[in-house]
Amino acid sequence: MPCFELSPPQQHTLLTLARESIAYGLQHGCALTVTSSAYEEPLQEMASCFVTLHLHGELKGCIGSLTAYQPLVADVVEHAYASAFRDSRFSPVTQADLPHLNIEISVISPQIEIPCHSEAELLSKLTPFKDGITIRDGFATATFLPTVWEQLPDKVQFLDHLRLKAGLARKHWSDQLTAYRYHTLSFSE
Repeated sequence: MPCFELSPPQQHTLLTLARESIAYGLQHGCALTVTSSAYEEPLQEMASCFVTLHLHGELKGCIGSLTAYQPLVADVVEHAYASAFRDSRFSPVTQADLPHLNIEISVISPQIEIPCHSEAELLSKLTPFKDGITIRDGFATATFLPTVWEQLPDKVQFLDHLRLKAGLARKHWSDQLTAYRYHTLSFSE
């Protein structure tokens, strides 16, 4: 499954821009604006990402998109700002938090449907620590990045928690449930 390849300097550029967008947000109440053409070609390509923030080792925010709709460099600054200030699970990042934040960026590959007709079939097709998974059933939808396997290494627990995140019952299954896999290129400060 193809995913982005970025050199260490390109990864550093994105991490720096993510931090700058959060700092800019603290001062101006909005994300940093970037001109994508000012950056190297891979950073100009249409791509989606998630930006995850940790404060003193604890999750502080995680927002992103599974669908590419803008250049990667713009996606990073937008989602860094949103993770810091718009993740409703957490209080907004403060000036005092900024030096202690650890920023992780996960660039998302295109999603591919996992054909399955039962929970057992889906579980047999999951690759722990590699697959990011999205499930959908009607209006219920949720995703876990591959890094979630670190907290939920058991396939059954992983799927159970993903269903709960989608607002479904822990053991929910229906003929309308669809699952998708994706991979990420993840890097952090």
